[in-house]
Amino acid sequence: MLDRPVSELSKPRRRLPDQRWQIYPQKPEFAQNLAALTNLSPIISQLLINRGMETPEQVQAFLDPESLVLPSPLEDFPDLAISLELLQNAIASQTKIAICGDYDADGMTSTALLLRSLRTLGAQVDYAIPSRMHEGYGINKRIVEEFHSEGVGLILTVDNGISAFEPVARARELGLAVIITDHHDIPQKLPPANAILNPKLIAESSPYRGVAGVGVAYILAVSLAQQLGETRGLIQPMLALFTLGTIADLAPLTGVNRRWVKRGLQHLPKSNLAGVQALIQVGGVQARGDEKAGEAGEQGSRVAEKKISNPKSLKPEDIGFRLGPRINAIGRIGNPQTVIELLTTDDMGLALERAMQCEQINASRQEMCQQIEQEASAYVETEFVASLQKDRVLIVVQPNWHHGVIGIVASRLVERYGVPVFIGTYEDEGHIRGSARSIPEFHVFEALEYCHDLLGKFGGHKAAGGFSLPAENLQMMRSRLIEFANQCLEPRHLKPLLKIDAEVNLNQINQQLYQQLNALHPCGMDNPDPVFWTPNVQVVEQKIVGKGHIKLTIAQTIDNQEYQIKAIAWRWGDYFRLPSRVDIAYKLRENYFNGNTTIELELIGVRLPIQLQQFFASPPIQSSTNFEYNQRQYTCGFYKNGIEAELRIKNSEGKVLAMQPGHIIGLLGTDRQNAKEVDISQPQYDNIIQAALQALSVLSADL
Repeated sequence: MLDRPVSELSKPRRRLPDQRWQIYPQKPEFAQNLAALTNLSPIISQLLINRGMETPEQVQAFLDPESLVLPSPLEDFPDLAISLELLQNAIASQTKIAICGDYDADGMTSTALLLRSLRTLGAQVDYAIPSRMHEGYGINKRIVEEFHSEGVGLILTVDNGISAFEPVARARELGLAVIITDHHDIPQKLPPANAILNPKLIAESSPYRGVAGVGVAYILAVSLAQQLGETRGLIQPMLALFTLGTIADLAPLTGVNRRWVKRGLQHLPKSNLAGVQALIQVGGVQARGDEKAGEAGEQGSRVAEKKISNPKSLKPEDIGFRLGPRINAIGRIGNPQTVIELLTTDDMGLALERAMQCEQINASRQEMCQQIEQEASAYVETEFVASLQKDRVLIVVQPNWHHGVIGIVASRLVERYGVPVFIGTYEDEGHIRGSARSIPEFHVFEALEYCHDLLGKFGGHKAAGGFSLPAENLQMMRSRLIEFANQCLEPRHLKPLLKIDAEVNLNQINQQLYQQLNALHPCGMDNPDPVFWTPNVQVVEQKIVGKGHIKLTIAQTIDNQEYQIKAIAWRWGDYFRLPSRVDIAYKLRENYFNGNTTIELELIGVRLPIQLQQFFASPPIQSSTNFEYNQRQYTCGFYKNGIEAELRIKNSEGKVLAMQPGHIIGLLGTDRQNAKEVDISQPQYDNIIQAALQALSVLSADL
């Protein structure tokens, strides 16, 4: 017989995605009752239950966010009144106002929003954004002193400043007033600003609690325009910029974010902002069907670059995967002035020119990400993969990486390895700058605070952060982060978590179901796209397309009728070929081609069918039997080989087919030394494997 494990002879290859599947408890009676009360289908009711809704009133508020009665922002933000007073006085006296922004999509849309609104309201206002390459995140003393030398009297930070104690103290020393607008986590010591607007400082029950930096800027600008009685023509442009920034920054689409984003998505296609129209033209017309889009997908799955589907009504993925990355790319490897000009100009010619620059720089960013991801993965596989279960956190630092894109790479490493990732590169021989991305059970900002004495600057929130440190502190930081990770993470946390809403059969997937899902939109953070699963489907066809994506045809037989559907698995080239029988988890997507609209699956999870998992985990005690297939006799059974069970099928001529769970390559031969590798996902092998499993299943039931 074949005595050595399959893995010894197979080429090194990754198995199926190593995921934790968490399927929501199904509540069919509750869902039926809620469906009857709300006039929704039971499956939509189940999805709403999964998202925490239990009463018709909660459902109504979710489905129709305009029905919410919002408190005045003046009631919820203690420093909003003083902020408005400072701005009104500055406008009245023509005191110079300077905005200090940030170089990500949130920071740049916030900067553009306040520039446009303050200029329209008569303010004398300019802006500065620190250099990502040379200064890093947030306002600094150089910017403060430059503002002072230019005669600025009021500094307004957007999407930064909450941790900038020393620069703000310096501004106050020089006699400048400072308003901080930010949404990042609150440090132990607040800066001595005249006013601080940050949703983390207000009641957790407030509907404004989840706004991003651009949300704080929007609240401030709208409140100021209302106080001055000058809202005409201002609200729609600000709403467009709010919507762009909120989705691109992955802010939660709950509370006022859901209300305003839903409204903004309806207005964006007809926005009178030249920059928005230029972005939609450039981002929506130049289809790139083979590429995987960028930064919005950092916290999860991604969609294809394709034409924006319906110009009358955008969806969050149109921004998150097409418009947002083009803005973000500038902040990562370009000059933020390009985006500020794009979003503040009324000249369509200039807007198109700047949008094309965004397009070109985003293409460079994609290439850079791909190269760094490959290098980082190779380094991890060599140096760290063996100790990940023990360390529970990954710290990767290499020279010559562009720190503008390492945050995206960190997200992809989190997807790949299932642990928090801190990734950095050397600014010079003595200093490292990095980014961090996390898993749900690990708080990045708290981890950075745990290392505060080893770091230079740092900031962020639960899911992501940025930091710098002297190179000599790297090993101490690594030890400290491992210590922190071992305090808050258990081994079971170290697999990517896949939350699944409900089981659906392929014959239930149609346009009607897809249209019903629109009730949940806009989907995003804290209101994710519904995820369904279907057990024991057959992979009929599969091939690699584009830059490492798998295009598939999936089939399921129900009551002797076969149902087929197309599917795509983004950046899953590592898992090719998939086994021919699997459980799948997926989102539903519309595909537009040659005037036809079809529903397809976007695979985000795959595993061996439960039956097969159970067989390999605990084979029947008497784990061999005889069976007939195509009028030939076979023997099959489970055997221990190494640490795993192995299925072996033997024909009457003494040839053996051996396979292990999760492997696509099996061995075929009379002995292992001379056996050849075969692709067991091919039909001629898969069919006989299914017949063997069926025979063993019957045997197990009889025991």
